[in-house]
Amino acid sequence: MLIQKLRLQRGWSQEQLASLSGLSTRTIQRIERGQPASVETLKALGAVFEVDFSSLQEPETPMITTSHPTIAPNSATAPWPEQEEALAFAHVRAIKGFYVHAAQYVLVMIILAVINIVTAPQFLWVIFPALGWGTGLAFHGLRVFDKIPLLTGDWEKHQVEKRLGRKL
Repeated sequence: MLIQKLRLQRGWSQEQLASLSGLSTRTIQRIERGQPASVETLKALGAVFEVDFSSLQEPETPMITTSHPTIAPNSATAPWPEQEEALAFAHVRAIKGFYVHAAQYVLVMIILAVINIVTAPQFLWVIFPALGWGTGLAFHGLRVFDKIPLLTGDWEKHQVEKRLGRKL
C-alpha cells in the first residue's frame, strides 16, 4: 500500500508512475495489490519517489479485498490507520472495477448492435444480452455505488482521502 499511497500523494496514475520508473503498468498494479517487488523494481520506484528503496519494502500482510467494511470508527476494535487505508484503497479499487465493467458493457453492446443491424435488422436480438448483462451491471453498481468521476490518480487520491476523512 505504500507505493500506492506515495503515487496518490503526487496525484499520479499508475500509467504515469510506470512511465516515470521505466516499469510496466502491470508491475505497478501487482505491487499495489500487495505482491512482493524485486530489489530492482524497488530501486526504480525509490528513485522516482526520491526515497531509499529499503523504505519501500513492506512487511507481509494479508490482502484485503472487501469493498464495504463495516467497522465502527471509534469502537474498541477500530483498525490501525494502515488498515483503514488498506480498506479505503480496496473500496476505491471496487469502484474503479465497476466503471471498467460498465465500459466493457457499452463496448460489447455497440459491437453486438452493429452485428444485429447488419445481419438481421428485422429482429433486434441484441436486446436480450443487453438486458441480461445490464441487470448484472446494475447489481454491481448498486454494490459499489458512488459518483461518476474520471478514473485518474487524482480521483483515486480524492476517493481514498474522502473514505479516510483525512489527507494522505
